[in-house]
Formats: sequence, C-alpha cells, structure tokens
Amino acid sequence: MAASRALLPTPQAAAAATPARSRARLAAPSSLAARAGGSHRLRVRCAILSSPAPAKAEQEQPTRRISRAGSDASLRPKPAVLVAEKLSEAGLAVLREFADVECAYGMSPAELLAKMAQFDALIVRSGTKVTREVLEAGRGRLRVVGRAGVGIDNVDLQAATEAGCLVVNAPTANTVAAAEHGIALLASMARNVSQADAALKAGKWQRNKYVGVSLVGKTLAIMGFGKVGSEVARRAKGLGMHVIAHDPYAPADRARAIGAELVSFDEAITRADFISLHMPLIPTTNKVFNDESFGKMKTGVRIINVARGGVIDEDALVRALDSGKVAQAALDVFTVEPPAKDSKLVLHENVTVTPHLGASTVEAQEGVAIEIAEAVVGALKGELAATAVNAPMVPAEVMSELAPYVSLAEKLGRLAVQLVAGESGIKGVKVVYTTTRGPDDLDTRLLRAMVTKGIVEPVSSTFVNLVNADYTAKQRGLRITEERVSHDSATAEAPLESIQVRLSQVQSKFAGAISDGGDIVLEGRVKYGVPHLTLVGPYEVDVSLEGNLILCRQIDQPGMIGKVGNILGQRNVNINFMSVGRTFRGKQAIMAIGVDEEPNKESLEEIGAIPAIEEFVFLEL
Repeated sequence: MAASRALLPTPQAAAAATPARSRARLAAPSSLAARAGGSHRLRVRCAILSSPAPAKAEQEQPTRRISRAGSDASLRPKPAVLVAEKLSEAGLAVLREFADVECAYGMSPAELLAKMAQFDALIVRSGTKVTREVLEAGRGRLRVVGRAGVGIDNVDLQAATEAGCLVVNAPTANTVAAAEHGIALLASMARNVSQADAALKAGKWQRNKYVGVSLVGKTLAIMGFGKVGSEVARRAKGLGMHVIAHDPYAPADRARAIGAELVSFDEAITRADFISLHMPLIPTTNKVFNDESFGKMKTGVRIINVARGGVIDEDALVRALDSGKVAQAALDVFTVEPPAKDSKLVLHENVTVTPHLGASTVEAQEGVAIEIAEAVVGALKGELAATAVNAPMVPAEVMSELAPYVSLAEKLGRLAVQLVAGESGIKGVKVVYTTTRGPDDLDTRLLRAMVTKGIVEPVSSTFVNLVNADYTAKQRGLRITEERVSHDSATAEAPLESIQVRLSQVQSKFAGAISDGGDIVLEGRVKYGVPHLTLVGPYEVDVSLEGNLILCRQIDQPGMIGKVGNILGQRNVNINFMSVGRTFRGKQAIMAIGVDEEPNKESLEEIGAIPAIEEFVFLEL
C-alpha cells in the first residue's frame, strides 16, 4: 500500500519511498532539547525518548531566502535474498518474482559472515545463528531477517534492532502440524509405541512390559497457551482429557471457549498427569523445568516438548527419569541440535524422541515457506509487517486502520526538518493528534515512529525504519512528546482528524512556517486516502503531499499564482496541486505548490526574483 512504503528503505537508494535525498545540504541537528511551556491542549501521554542537550541557535533571519535540496534519482537495484536453510520451491518461487535469490545451505559461520554484505535479506530456519557479528557483517545493507518458523531465539533481536534490521517470522503456517505432532507424541508415549516397535523389530514379544496408560480423564497441563498450545488443547479435549493451562498473557475468554482452565505455573505442574510444553525460549523460560520444578510434580508425571529444547534442564530431567518422578518424556527438541550421540537423555529407555519434526509435514513446510517469503518480500517493499517480532507491537487491525496516516506522519516530519535553519538544530518535537477517539482507543506508537523517521533520516546517514526509530532517536538525543486534542464529531469514522508536528526553539529557513508561539508548525490530514498539508505556521493551505513542494511567502496581491505557474510551466515542471492561505486580504499569504519534477536552479532563482515574494523554500518529499 502506498501509505506504508517508507518503512524499510534500502541503503542503495530508497527511491520508491523517498524520491530524493540530500543530506549534505541539510545540517544535522547538533542537539535536541525540549521547550518548557504551557499549552491549551489536553495532554494525554508523553513519550520521552531521551534527555536534551543545549544548542547554539542562529540569530539572523533574512527577509528573502532560497533553499533547495539536491536529488538522487538513481534506480534502486533488484534486492538480493540469501536463503541459508532449506526452503520449499513454493516459497522460493515467491521470492524470485521480486528478488535475486541465492540458496546456500550448510554454510559455516565464517562462510555466512563472508556473504552478508552482498544481501538485503537473509532467511534461516532454526539451525543458523544470526548473531551480532552476522548483522554487522551486513554493513548496513541487510534490512530483513526472515525466520522460517515461530521461534526466534537463534536471532540476536537487540543487535537487529540497533542495525535497523527487521526480523519477521512465520508464526501460523506450522501451527496445526506442531499441534498434531504434540498429540502424536502424547499418544505414542502413553502407549509405549516406539519402544514396543523397536523391541518387536529386534525379535522380542514383550506385551507385559509395555503396558500403557489411558488418556481419558487425565489432566493435561499446557505450558504456553498460544497458537500451538491452543490447538493441542482442542485435540486433547477430544480425547477426553481435562485441560489446564498456564500462560500469563493468554486471554481468559479464549481459554474458556476451548474448555481450558487458566492456572498458575505451580498449580499447573502440581496437578498435571501430562505436561505439554509450548513456550518460547527467552531468559525467563530458560531451564524453567529444573530440579526444583520437577520436585513439585506428581510422581509418575509424563512430559512432552515440541517447543524449544532449552526450556528443560536436560540433566535434571535425566535425574527425574531415573528416580521415577517423571515416568516418561517425549521430546522433539533439544538444547543442542542434533544432540550428542551418547546423550543419556536420548538413550534413556523411558524417553521417546524425534529429530525436531514438529513442522515437518508436506503441507506445513510449503505453508511456512510461502508465509516467510511473503513476509520478507513485503518488508523489502516497505509494507507494514504483521509478523515482525522486533517492531513496535502494534496489532494488525490497528496497523491496517492507521495505514493511510503512516505516509502523512513521515512526510510531516520530513518537511519539518527541512525547514530548520543551519546550525540551530531541533530542540524538541511535539506531535499533536486531533481525534474523536478516547485516550485508550488510539495507539499512536506507529505514527510516532514514522514522525521520528521523517525527522531523522533526511539529516542523517542512518536509514531509519519502524524497527529502530525509537532507538535511533534516543541515540541522537531526540525528545518527542505526544498530545491528543479531542475532536467532537458524531459522524467521524476516521481515527484521526489531523496530525500536527511542532518543532520548538528552532530557527527556520522559512519564516512563514513559524507560528505565533515561535514554533515551526506543520499540520496535515488524509483526504481520499492521500496525505495533504493543511497548515503551515499560522497559514491554512490545502496541498496534496505527492511529488515535491514549493512554499512561497508573499504579499497578497493579484497575479501571483499566474507568475509562479508560468515560470514553472516554461521550465516543463508540472504542478500537481496549488493552494494559497492568507492572514488578511492584501497582507501576507503563503502559496503551497506541489510539483512532480524538481525545478532547476534557474527556475528557483526566477521565482525568488518576483518582487512580491519575500521568501520561499523548495522541499523534497
């Protein structure tokens, strides 16, 4: 969608999201500080990203000023994607429609490092470690890491975020396959299927040795009630089991709808006859099943793990199996994969093992490949990524609703920073949202990130995206506050009436953008799905934010539109939109002109020579 194309620009050009950029002619803010002051607007929340530092401001304000930025019209090359682990042909086909794809399976860490600087995206499964070194080896080109599966513990998320690298996964395609494998292990373990099979193939007929236990009426504790855990619960209910679950983030109504009872961690493990693990491997779950937790369980409990191997202390599990505290275990995942050939856990007679087959069905492999390929391609295009794991946690429905305002937010930030004069820097940013929504019914994190992107990227060598916007702002000392203004309208359906960006305590290269309070003020709205600039300083305008923009402050007199239009027309510069706002008739006015092409230097000088024009500025979008 057009409104979201600026999220993940490529370092080569970012031509689709921002047609041109010239950082050399725009001074980077040497410091950013907040301005203390009153406001008649209702303050709803304030997002402080870092503390400010004082800066030196320019003192002189010329009455006539011409400002323009350069252009980089180089074409963006086709992105390159490295697939480091096996991916089905269905997924590769999706990738090849958009990118150059190289499949290099079984690389050593050194080989992976050597390749990274050549690629815009990397796709892995669980076997490849995407470390800080790998991300740094990308040298700023690597924009997306795709994890073909759910778990992302093999990716350094903090390093990825700092590098501005989006991490996406494929969380839904293998859900049913993993749940089915969990149920398969549950039933196989309960009836000793694998052990009896091995014995019979070895020529032994041992019916009395492999007497199993029934599932009906038993209590199954599901640890982690997400997508897979919920599907296991549904199937276990069909087997006649009583299901309890522990997950501090699971909605109680969803558990009730399935017929599961949400309980605490300790209650789950003490009540259960069977325990099925479906939790991620994070610091708080690392080896959470250890000697202490095994000690709280019923004697004879049985454990299934199709989640992540590291959530179990494997040495402690061996001790629990040897003592009889744990009667049996069925494991699809291990702390180290593949496990050692002499692993006591794998070789234990009361343990059923499979080699990480949770997602290994034909249907799931194809589904995961397509899901991750689509996520990576979408991210490379700059689209909002619903499966991003290191971006702000914005629900999909919110992302969809705010999509038309994403472009508006970034463009307002991009215009505002280009209006800042020379060395004055930005000392504080306030984003004001006019809305009919209540305080708890409008999530603005996405919009704040895009305003930050718009402000930082034009004056920095850093490529900012949704992932690293807050981090980058913090590193640059940028302080951002957000406010909400109530807009009363019984018929308003849009989530926002307008977005306003205010830069405080700055000198402006275009005095007409300064409000009565001394701030650079820009305000915009979305009309018919297109962002419009509707306010510049104290002047109301209405210009579509497509192409580039010329702002002129002039004496309000007849013929001004025609004079400027003729100059641009003679130079073959097409005007796509024009609007004039004024304070009083015959006084001062601002003319906002949207242009498809960038006027050359001679055109701008000719506009500046019109006697009634006091100042103007050319701004890139």
